[in-house]
Amino acid sequence: MKLFLREHLPLLIFTLLELLGVLMVFWFDGYDHPLTALYALFLGLFLFAGYLAFRYATHRGFYRALSRPLDTLADSVQSHEASPLPAALSELLETQYRQYQNMLQSWERKNADYLTFMNQWVHQMKTPLSVIEMVTQEEEDHRLTSISEETDRLRRGLEMVLYVARLDTFEQDFNVEQVALGQLVKDTVHELKRYFIRSHVYPEVLIDEGLTVQTDAKWMKFVLGQLLNNAIKYSAGSGQKVTVSAKQEGRAVILDIQDRGAGIPKADLPRVFRPFYTGENGRHFKESTGMGLYLVKEVIGKMNHRIELESAVGQGTLVRIRFPYAN
Repeated sequence: MKLFLREHLPLLIFTLLELLGVLMVFWFDGYDHPLTALYALFLGLFLFAGYLAFRYATHRGFYRALSRPLDTLADSVQSHEASPLPAALSELLETQYRQYQNMLQSWERKNADYLTFMNQWVHQMKTPLSVIEMVTQEEEDHRLTSISEETDRLRRGLEMVLYVARLDTFEQDFNVEQVALGQLVKDTVHELKRYFIRSHVYPEVLIDEGLTVQTDAKWMKFVLGQLLNNAIKYSAGSGQKVTVSAKQEGRAVILDIQDRGAGIPKADLPRVFRPFYTGENGRHFKESTGMGLYLVKEVIGKMNHRIELESAVGQGTLVRIRFPYAN
């Protein structure tokens, strides 16, 4: 009703001015029958009110549809009264809706093809990397050691590419289950053991073997891999430990990953979870893509966990993950 009145307010004002103008013409011409003039004025207003009532009755559904919020996009293409304006608008919206649906379906097909290509490409690249790893492990040579280091970097990069591609379809690749947190951490540390050794950084896992959390094991392993990779990278050569510990607080479990490396400048802390943000450490170490912590934050949020980060330059970094439910 409010929308209808707002739309017809200018017409109402114009009609009043028009009636008054006509009466003024008769008045200046010497017409001296005020009661007849008032009757004509009220008759005109009555007829105009009848027109508005008729128009509102025939367009009521249309104005109601425009006034209430839409539950779904498909609601916008529902047909209204058969009068010309609502019918034309409904036809226009239906045409645009079909075009949007066609564009969306086309984009979804292209995205699915892209995801399939990325998955196949990453798995194809892993095969030659595995062969290179086998060759470098058979002989001890400092040149082969360098090749092994670069192979590990390539593997970690491929894993990141794979998980970035899967992030848009996270809900289709998500399985919550009870996961033994300590074993999951140990498996992740084992996969990074060569990186630990080469960097002269030592893992320390302090987690009760019986502690379990509700999470997705595959995605959580990716998160742990990214966080441990950062801890090793920014502690390399220090001879320090990277400590992974966990404790239960009520129904929640708190997982801490503490390194004793370079630390993050205070000015960079509010922005470390932004995509492509490398900060002072990224410019210094020249290996950061700025995507690791961003992906961690996104995955943690999608799994309904929480992540916090504390750091001080020269003292190291503490990353804390809160799992809301545990046994």
